[in-house]
Amino acid sequence: MSVNYATLGELKKGSYIVIDGEPCRIVEISRAKTGKHGSAKAHVVAIGVFSGQKKTMVAPVDTRVQVPVIEKRLAQVLADMGDMVQLMDLETFETFEVEKPTDDPNLAEKLASGVNVEYWIIMGRPKIIRIRSS
Repeated sequence: MSVNYATLGELKKGSYIVIDGEPCRIVEISRAKTGKHGSAKAHVVAIGVFSGQKKTMVAPVDTRVQVPVIEKRLAQVLADMGDMVQLMDLETFETFEVEKPTDDPNLAEKLASGVNVEYWIIMGRPKIIRIRSS
């Protein structure tokens, strides 16, 4: 599992963070000013990359949080197997199976044999992001 660490105050909208062990994309972040009895707080709203669930987190801005390392790679679709797609990495030529993206039905229907796709490996799990023109 490859993660880095950052303080909550360094993160912005669109960044990635690990909440409850799941990689999430930040959709909203707000910071409250320092109060009479403590440090400034950050309120983070994020969407899970794999589950699509909304997750929230409130913590001081100097809290160290996990940030997933995202490896971006290219692959070619070999076969459509219902809910799964078989891909071949264009660098290593290894083949593996990935779940079809459920968050974008338009992308899922374009996944046909021979199509090149960009996929990300996030915390050891692959996810198809977009179609790449060859």
